[in-house]
Order: sequence, then C-alpha cells, then structure tokens
Amino acid sequence: MLNVICGFVRLFTGVQSHWAGAEPEAVQRIYFANHTSHFDCLVLLSVLPRHLRRVVRPAAAADYWTTTKLKNWFSAKVMKIVPIDRHHLTRTNNPINKLIEALDSGSSLIIFPEGSRCESDEAVSEFKTGLYHLCKQRPNIQLVPTYIDNANRVLPKGECVPIPLLCTVTFGQPIYFDPSESKQIFLKRAQQAVLGCAA
Repeated sequence: MLNVICGFVRLFTGVQSHWAGAEPEAVQRIYFANHTSHFDCLVLLSVLPRHLRRVVRPAAAADYWTTTKLKNWFSAKVMKIVPIDRHHLTRTNNPINKLIEALDSGSSLIIFPEGSRCESDEAVSEFKTGLYHLCKQRPNIQLVPTYIDNANRVLPKGECVPIPLLCTVTFGQPIYFDPSESKQIFLKRAQQAVLGCAA
C-alpha cells in the first residue's frame, strides 16, 4: 500500500529528487532532513526507490501519529514509523532506544533533528541533541543530509487537505559521526550539511 500512496504523492506534487552527493544505494543510512510539514515523511519516502523504501522507517511524533485509530493504523502498518514520545521522557522511556532497536534490526531511518516543524524565517532551525546521541551509539552509520523544499505549502500547518504544488527533495553528500567533535560542533556541522542541500 505504501508504494501506491507514494505513487500518488509523486503524481500529486510532481516531486523531484536530486541525488546531489549521495547515490540511491542499498546501504544502511540515517536520512536527516528539515521539517516544515506533516507531509514531509511521505514526500521523502515517495522519492526513494522501492528497494530502499521498504527498509526505511521514519521517526515520528507519537502525539500526532497515534492520536486516532486511523492515524495509528496508517503510521504503524503502512509507514512503519518509529513512534517517538516527546513529552514523557525518562531514562527507561528514552526515544533513542527505539531508534537503536530499529537500526540494529537492519532498518534505515528518516529523522527530523529540529524536533518539530520549523516556523521561523530560517531555512533550518537549530538541531536537538537526539541526532548526536543516536550517532554516538552507532557511529558507523552513514548520515545523509536531506532538504525538502515546498512541502509546507502542499500541506500548511492546520490544514488537512493537501494542495497540488511542486516539491523537491535533495540528498547531499553523506557525513559521518566524529567522536572527537563536541556535541555542539557535530550538530552545527549536520545542520550546515542540510542547509548546503538547499543552495
């Protein structure tokens, strides 16, 4: 079903992909992208080749994607999201643990390090620390910076009916975790890598 939905997204938005620094290879990755719309996940998934899409799991907010039976079914059975609880964080309920489990099972991930949709004038707002802690535990995973353009106009905040507008998804040069870097330097480098895809 996901392939059918992604086909509709491609037709509806005319979304184009630009593999500017990475190639669509069957290697385990973390695609980390800017976040402006609840449509971002589907737009990004829709431009991945089928052989990559079936092993990729988006990390997504549980407080949005599991609030109704329909959303819960769609997110779990169709998109196969890793649900992230953003409001009840404890040592035992650490969302990084779920992401590590997904990686260790062989999945690739889609994550949005800003934590929530960017609503400022900046193209990409400051990254939360989750990406750093995830990469620190699995430092050999390839990190692919990704920039999604115009999805916020396809599905603006507060709307539930998408508008047929063109989108682009640009995949940049992969980066890797460097254990010698501080948390702040690594997150800034990752943020700049996503911004570089927007140029």
